[in-house]
Amino acid sequence: MVQTSERLASTASERYLLVYMILVLIIITSLVIVFFVVFQKRKNKLLLDQIKQQQAFEQEIIQAQTEAQEQTLKNIGWELHDNVGQLLSFASMQLSILKMQVSDDVKEKFKDTTEALSNGLKEVRSLSKTLNNDVILNIGFEKSITNELDRLKKMKFTSAELKIIGNKADFNDRKHEIIIFRILQEFLSNTVKYSEAKNISITLDYKPDNIIIIATDDGKGFDINAIEKGSGLINMKSRATLIGADLDLNSKLGEGVKLVLNYPLA
Repeated sequence: MVQTSERLASTASERYLLVYMILVLIIITSLVIVFFVVFQKRKNKLLLDQIKQQQAFEQEIIQAQTEAQEQTLKNIGWELHDNVGQLLSFASMQLSILKMQVSDDVKEKFKDTTEALSNGLKEVRSLSKTLNNDVILNIGFEKSITNELDRLKKMKFTSAELKIIGNKADFNDRKHEIIIFRILQEFLSNTVKYSEAKNISITLDYKPDNIIIIATDDGKGFDINAIEKGSGLINMKSRATLIGADLDLNSKLGEGVKLVLNYPLA
């Protein structure tokens, strides 16, 4: 009986010890899990903070670059309007005076030169306006695009049209109008230089909460995967990122180029 009692007591002690060890193991495991979860949360928070700081830094860099570019364009616009414009005006005036001093049969020879000079003066004045953000804000986003397309149409294109869908909505930040206009200018500049296109089209599709801007040309296009990512494409994408817009550029050889910009209005 005594041995049986001792055996039962020993079994009970071993059972209690086993339960105690299991509880201790559970507690330690739980603490390790809690520590690991807390550590991961803190690690993720630090990584997220670093990403946010990096994004904020990149945004500041893009903002500074954009402001510097805008000031440069503004200065060029002033230079074109004030200096080059005045020189062309003076040349036109001198040509008119000279034209009055020659015989009628010679005057006819001045016609082409006079027209070319006059058209050059108009082109310089028109270009100077598109480079000045104050002018863009003054005449408005849509009118600025129309003026740019009209200027290009006079240069070399068969058609350069603006299409508006939906009800016009105002931008919350009017500076974004300038940034989007510069993106479109970059697209049009590349079209003029590389595309060999005859027709250009820009569509402004106003939605309740956003505006979708589509710019296309019918030029020779390019392989989007093979093209070198030059400053033009980088500028367009960085400007779009700055205002929280999504930009997508698509092209295939022989099928022209299409730019889609989705900008949130709300």
